[in-house]
Amino acid sequence: MSAARFHRPVKFSTEKFERLQGDTSPEDLTAAAQASARALLARGRANEDPSVTKRLVHFTDEFGIEAVAQLWARAAPVTVAGALWRIYALRGIIRANAQLMSYYYERGMHSNYLAQALAGVPSPPTAEEICSTVDAILAGAYTGDFDIALERFAAFCRVLSLGQDDIALELRHGQSLTDHGHRHSADPLHLPSPEVKAEGASRAQRLRTAARKLLGTAGELEEAAALWRAGTLD
Repeated sequence: MSAARFHRPVKFSTEKFERLQGDTSPEDLTAAAQASARALLARGRANEDPSVTKRLVHFTDEFGIEAVAQLWARAAPVTVAGALWRIYALRGIIRANAQLMSYYYERGMHSNYLAQALAGVPSPPTAEEICSTVDAILAGAYTGDFDIALERFAAFCRVLSLGQDDIALELRHGQSLTDHGHRHSADPLHLPSPEVKAEGASRAQRLRTAARKLLGTAGELEEAAALWRAGTLD
């Protein structure tokens, strides 16, 4: 058996994306996105070789997220292409910030036990467990029920969102966190400075915005799952 060949991720500038989009009609891009997403999904589901599933899960690790962004990033959210794009894109963000994401998840997991159970992240949700669970969910899209994989990832997003909202609430009340999620030690005899308050308010707003986006993504994935079960997902 020949050794596997690995390629460096291909990077695309904003200008290249604009030229690509300018040369192709929106209808053609939509058709290509749906066709390629369905072809990839069908290939994975038709193959029982675990190594094929592993390559599909790690596809963007090898070729870069731009490899699927070209066709899928602008796909409608509630489509096969749109759902797969959101999972691959969020997987990349989660793996790149696994320690912080595990902290968000831990903060949110006790606020929605149903979502936590469906997502299936072991407790405690370490960075390694977060990454392995996301990979397992994506693998399930190719080896199990696609709708269940979508619902599991939606539940994962809901728990993360709850954790971000919980931390944002603390920040709005004047507590400051480090980039890794740990609280700064503060002198109880002194109130937070205006700078610390401003920093906390800014970070709280960013977290609330991110939490709302995750909730929106969760809703889109759940809708896609329902349409897949009904046989009407584009």
